[in-house]
Amino acid sequence: MQKSFTRKSLSNVSMYIIAVTVAAVSLLLGISIGSLSIPFSTIIKILFSAWLGLPLSGGDAPDDLVQIVMMIRLPRVVLAFLVGASLAVAGAAFQGLLKNALADPYTLGVSSGASVGAVLVIFFGIQLPLFGTFTLPIVSILFGLATLALVLLFTRAVERQMSVETIILAGIIFGAFFSALISLMIALTGEELRQIIAWLMGSVAMRGWKYTVLLLPFFLLGVVLLLLNARELNAFAFGEAAALHVGVNVMRRKIMILTGASLLTGAAVSVSGTIGFVGLVVPHMVRLVCGPNHRLLLPLSLLYGGAFLVLADLLARTIISPRELPIGVITSLIGAPLFALLFFRRMKRKM
Repeated sequence: MQKSFTRKSLSNVSMYIIAVTVAAVSLLLGISIGSLSIPFSTIIKILFSAWLGLPLSGGDAPDDLVQIVMMIRLPRVVLAFLVGASLAVAGAAFQGLLKNALADPYTLGVSSGASVGAVLVIFFGIQLPLFGTFTLPIVSILFGLATLALVLLFTRAVERQMSVETIILAGIIFGAFFSALISLMIALTGEELRQIIAWLMGSVAMRGWKYTVLLLPFFLLGVVLLLLNARELNAFAFGEAAALHVGVNVMRRKIMILTGASLLTGAAVSVSGTIGFVGLVVPHMVRLVCGPNHRLLLPLSLLYGGAFLVLADLLARTIISPRELPIGVITSLIGAPLFALLFFRRMKRKM
């Protein structure tokens, strides 16, 4: 028994080590590759010097190289990692709670609500006095959270128990309505059309550290909420009745999980636009390796989701350089075939 437990612990540790290594290498690749290639050793010197507050001599790294790393590539790569991690963790939580393999961060319509907020800002040229250039992401986050509140209120009005099926249907209703609103604004728009379409297709370009700082508190709060409910997510896998029998406060935990996952989704959409397939495919692939235990699935999905989006962004900005593709196009081109393969293999095993 002791040996079995030790082997399992070592296996878990090895999975974490591999995931952290993949994430670290992806971050270094994202910083290194571009119109100007920067060696890993130089990047590590610059990052350590910045972390410790030590000056760099000209022989270690020229000032312009330090500026490229610290002010252009690093904030973009960190933002891509946080967005990918947010979507992957939210996707894993939604799939576990809703017991639906096709659930993703956009299931409850939160992303559609956040997108409506962003499109409204672009369409009407809104700029709030207190927020300035942050008007778009702030309004987008508020609309995303308002959408979650509407979905929960509507579900509670329909059914006091707030069953998973009713929540999914409510999310589909609100998502479809908000998508129609976006289509209406696109149909009525003029010069803003290109900007709206570009935002909806997803990008982390030219955001800078300010957007990363804006996303970070929502990311931390959402991840902490979901990690604190990992045991309850495992219980929900056996159904709400079974979870209730093992002492889970079903209603409270369900709302906490939905809130955490929706916070991550709304915040990610607010800074990057709509990026598909990350929250659908990454948790599936991680589940094949580590199994359905959410105590392991959530943190591994975070690491692999972040790494995946960093590499997708790297591909988006280099494949037809100097032009840049929307990152949402790359994730869909990669994610759709991968998900089709996973679905095909799963169905074959059942036959």
